Formats: sequence, structure tokens, C-alpha cells
Amino acid sequence: MRIHIPGALRSYTGQQTEVEVGGATLAQALDALDQRFPGIRFRIITEQDAIRPHIRIFVNDRQTFHLTEPLHDDDDVHIVCALSGG
Repeated sequence: MRIHIPGALRSYTGQQTEVEVGGATLAQALDALDQRFPGIRFRIITEQDAIRPHIRIFVNDRQTFHLTEPLHDDDDVHIVCALSGG
């Protein structure tokens, strides 16, 4: 499947905007992403294995809240980071 990397996390992927990984679930795909780009998973997932509050993950344009979300080879996964400022 293809994971779309937001600008805030591209320093981990060498500025790649999209990365191809495998995995039967979102958790497995993020693990595969972290194996290729160490440290990126921690920016997306908490120590308690929950999606961080400022992160949204969409699978084929549908938001998911669970790392157990099943994935297929032709899925598109979008990681979106909330921005704030003042």
C-alpha cells in the first residue's frame, strides 16, 4: 500500500511524499514504515499504541481510529498532522 507522508514528517523519509510498505493492518504498515525510517512511528503513535491526538489517519479517504484497521495492497493511507500556532 502507499502511505502519504505529511510535510512535518518528511525529514524522517528523506523528503519522500509517498512510501510503499506492506502489512495486513495499519499497525503492521506503521511498523514496516518505522523499520525503513526509524523513529517515525513514535511521532504518529503513543507509547500506549494509540494514534496521537494531533494526528489523523485516513484509509482510502475514510478516517480510521484503530491500529487494527485491515489494509490491502491497493490502499492509500494518508497521515495528517494538525497544525497550531498563535
